[in-house]
Amino acid sequence: MTTTAPSSEATSSSPPRSASIRARFLPVNPTPLWLNWLGAALVALFAGTLRFFNIGQPDRIYFDETYYAKDAYGLQKFGYEHETVEEPVEADDLLAQGQQDIFTGAGDFIVHPPVGKWMIAAGDWLWSLLPFGTTMTPEAWRFASALAGLVSVLILVRLATRMTRSVLLGCTAGLIMALDGLHFTLSRIAMVDVFLTLWILAGFACLVIDRDRTRERLARLAEAGADLTSVGWLGMRWWRLAAGLCFGLAVGTKWSALFFVAAFGLLTVAWDYGARTSVGQQRPVWRWLGIDAVPAFAQTVVVAAVVYLVSWSGWLFTRGGYNRDYADGLLPDWVPGFLSSPLEALVSLADYHKRMMDFHTGLTSDHAYISAPWEWLVMRTPVMFHYDGEAIGCGTGNCVTSVVSIGTPVIWWLSLLALTVMFGWWVTFRDWRAGAVLLAVAAGWLPWFAYPDRPMFLFYAAPLLPFLVLAIVLALGLAMGAGEDSPRFAPYLRAVGGIVYGVVLLLIVANFAYFYPVLSAYPIDEGMWRERLWFDVWIYGNGGS
Repeated sequence: MTTTAPSSEATSSSPPRSASIRARFLPVNPTPLWLNWLGAALVALFAGTLRFFNIGQPDRIYFDETYYAKDAYGLQKFGYEHETVEEPVEADDLLAQGQQDIFTGAGDFIVHPPVGKWMIAAGDWLWSLLPFGTTMTPEAWRFASALAGLVSVLILVRLATRMTRSVLLGCTAGLIMALDGLHFTLSRIAMVDVFLTLWILAGFACLVIDRDRTRERLARLAEAGADLTSVGWLGMRWWRLAAGLCFGLAVGTKWSALFFVAAFGLLTVAWDYGARTSVGQQRPVWRWLGIDAVPAFAQTVVVAAVVYLVSWSGWLFTRGGYNRDYADGLLPDWVPGFLSSPLEALVSLADYHKRMMDFHTGLTSDHAYISAPWEWLVMRTPVMFHYDGEAIGCGTGNCVTSVVSIGTPVIWWLSLLALTVMFGWWVTFRDWRAGAVLLAVAAGWLPWFAYPDRPMFLFYAAPLLPFLVLAIVLALGLAMGAGEDSPRFAPYLRAVGGIVYGVVLLLIVANFAYFYPVLSAYPIDEGMWRERLWFDVWIYGNGGS
């Protein structure tokens, strides 16, 4: 193929506006797509191996599995949560004996929506389909949590790769989350916090994809010669609809997801406004409000609300759930007969939600492992999910097994420095990635300070983790001069950045490996166990020694 040298006129002229828009909006990813996905799959496979290995230990219900595993089984059998027997034998003991007849027949009052429990039930069902699987065993009720942990790592790799345009940093993000102790322990227990983390992360990832797709459309319009200063509708925003679906599932897992929905809803329309002003639109407020902001509300908040309501279908379309008959006969006579039944169900559901809210606002506890929000990022008070001081299998006569739900300290402590870097980066350069990470951390953390009297625990911070990891990898990218729009330092400074990257990664790997026995119910000598729990509060909580 022959080439022709450009004329001097062409060489001296500035590049077309369409080319500059594409360069600003969509930096090139130099890595082939197949390699991006291969890296993500390998990191996710590593995370899954860690989480599924020996997942049946402890081989009994422990900590809050006593609520969620049994609620999930009730949903699976009846469509709503069931009250379990206490006499003559408690339900936990019956399950330990392999018996599954654990229900009294009455609906049970629950304080969290059903999505997370439906996912536990789905995992139990999937496990029972395997040749060696049996329903309602520890492996079965933990299967969905481990799978959610694997998928969340996969999503984070793809998200970080998209945000940095670096497969190295993307895989690093996934590896860091795979090696975090809090994420690891929550991925191996039948609780709902790992599902909350998954759906919040997935919703945010959908919005980032939507951001890229919207800018891709603007770049194509510019290349087609369109006048971008007056462009209006930018097409159907399918990825934003997907985000609304994820946010509905997140709220249907725990109400605390509402903080993220509000923050991310504002973020996506702020991105739209920034795109319009970047292409030269003058006074785009009304166009942005009518074409971007109002539809965004419908695509995220309204869709999330519909998904949330649908998640209660098992309770709505049956009659035995707790409070299900509250509104029977309360509606006025003028309500048409064909509407009375669904309206009674919705009124009953509304009253149920009031009771749930009353529970949360009036909750008190003297639990030893209560942790205030200011303690979360420094890992002051982890939660002892499981402890057995009479274990066997460590080769000595003084064996211990435990599941201490604590984040890998190096990760969480480094995140404090990384967040400081993100704040400085955003203030100085207004980089959208730094701003998004800071907003996400603020949405998942700061609202909890408004409830100083409510008992809280370290695992409430789980949804913050993906964004803390993003802060770390973005800071590492700055140090190495890697990824999208990162400063290019002198070669020796970039070499120093590479050394910092390697040291950080080695510290995280070593720190997780050191803590692994106390995270995984692995038998270990009590002396070695105590060496790994550096502070008394990590063992006894706030209850003394």
